[in-house]
Amino acid sequence: MKLDLAGAGRWFDQLQAVAPLDLSVADGEFVAIVGPSGCGKSTLLRMVAGLIPVTEGEICANGKPVAGPLADLGMVFQQPVLLDWRTAIGNVLFQVEMRGHRPGPYRARALELLAQVGLQDFADAYPHQLSGGMRQRVAIARALLHDPGLLVMDEPFGALDALTREQMRVDLEALWLRRHMTVVFVTHSVDEAVLLSDRVVVMSPRPGKIDRVLAIDLPRPRGLAARRHPEFLRREEEITDIFLARGILRRQVV
Repeated sequence: MKLDLAGAGRWFDQLQAVAPLDLSVADGEFVAIVGPSGCGKSTLLRMVAGLIPVTEGEICANGKPVAGPLADLGMVFQQPVLLDWRTAIGNVLFQVEMRGHRPGPYRARALELLAQVGLQDFADAYPHQLSGGMRQRVAIARALLHDPGLLVMDEPFGALDALTREQMRVDLEALWLRRHMTVVFVTHSVDEAVLLSDRVVVMSPRPGKIDRVLAIDLPRPRGLAARRHPEFLRREEEITDIFLARGILRRQVV
């Protein structure tokens, strides 16, 4: 799915959450959005998904204005939001049930997706029997069940421990390389943004504006060794310097 934002912004009463933005995302591109807390990253993501309307400008998906929730969309939040009384495969299938479809024809695909995220042996497990990373894998499989053209992810690994987060990053890249759907990924983590994306959109403090868009020229797949690559070190330092210059980060505590 191709996305085009033309002067797209959002006000909440007298509060400007997102300043007018211009951005294009190519079909199959992985774009990360990184910025300080409160800069409007999640608001921007919900505008792209059609969950909240823009109050100025326009967002188009495949050339058509986004006027409501997109059907060709998968969404993953920071928390997996699973139903405790349904198994892993039941939670994955719940997505198509909510769309009014019978789950039976989608069962084989649900099992395939669970296998792709490493949960082939846990299809009948309930959420309380799964670790945090495993529950988030179920949420990703659920978002992909209808083969969406766009996957939007709002801090999906933020609640995970460091080791699980690193593995989820590797697994997500592998899944994207197989499917090449368009991904818009919101994160606070500079290294996560650089390691995952084709381009990083660096946001300013509220009202969120695009401070810089950086192309990431790292070879794929970007395994655990990617942090030692000169391009990773260069881009991570460049983004960190932007945040230092804006006062979002400080080199030392006084």
